[in-house]
Amino acid sequence: MEHKSVLLDETIDLLDVKPDGIYVDCTLGRGGHSSEILRRLKTGHLYAFDMDQKAIDESTPRLEAISDRFTCIHAPFDELDSVLDSFGVGKVDGILMDLGVSSPQFDDGARGFSYREDARLDMRMDQDQALSAWDVVNAYTQEDLTRILKLYGEEPFAGEIAAAIVRARQTAPVDTTFQLTDVIRQALPQAVLRKKGHPAKRTFQAIRIEVNRELAQLESVLQQGLDRLKPGGRMAVITFHSLEDRLVKNAFKEAAVPPRTDRRLPQTGEEKRQYRLLTRKPVTADLQELQDNNRAHSAKLRGIERNGEESE
Repeated sequence: MEHKSVLLDETIDLLDVKPDGIYVDCTLGRGGHSSEILRRLKTGHLYAFDMDQKAIDESTPRLEAISDRFTCIHAPFDELDSVLDSFGVGKVDGILMDLGVSSPQFDDGARGFSYREDARLDMRMDQDQALSAWDVVNAYTQEDLTRILKLYGEEPFAGEIAAAIVRARQTAPVDTTFQLTDVIRQALPQAVLRKKGHPAKRTFQAIRIEVNRELAQLESVLQQGLDRLKPGGRMAVITFHSLEDRLVKNAFKEAAVPPRTDRRLPQTGEEKRQYRLLTRKPVTADLQELQDNNRAHSAKLRGIERNGEESE
């Protein structure tokens, strides 16, 4: 079954792809968004980043069937500036980010992303990097585990889960996803376990974010991306949890929305911004997509444009 990217049509419409434009897909995945951008290019070019070499290998034939006007880059997207500079690319017409873990990564149980499949703890998007989920679970201090579970998982029982992990690994390493979910269950009150939703969801999210530096990378690439846009250039970002969405919302707001001032005072003109919001509220999936794709339920799309009248 062919995988369709979340909010695909809405994202492509928001980018308003120009046939001669230069575009960057920061999260190639299996090439859903990149394919649609490439179909619209005539003389332009697409640069597509992914940390996962397997994603690049599987997407390349799909893109080659459409056009040769693309370059795939095996690198984290927070290297946007240095990579584009190395290709001699200056300002660009559009930037796309479809954040989080791709469906194929979750579906591949051996990658250790899912609490529903038993596998060695891994969660690395880039299989060449050293740090894995196993290292976080078995080597981080109780204090550091508590911190990341609170910060990245917004887990109310972060301290209890961290303590349970440390106790468990004193007997033997916590090697697999199911071993970790068992430890989490033992740390939580029965009232919590009876609630809807998997009890390990927040912990797995937190560990995955830590392993892949997801929020640190996002914060960096948002600013790089805003600076890279040509006048009239657009950025579209799809998020899947509140931490990501908050970073995107705040970065876009800071770039596009002037600070509130006392209108009774003389205005200097400094409140004018170089960018404008394309989405005052995030775009979410329609009923049909929600029925077709469970992952779409948490997806939020935000967009921003650099003002066209700005000089280079």
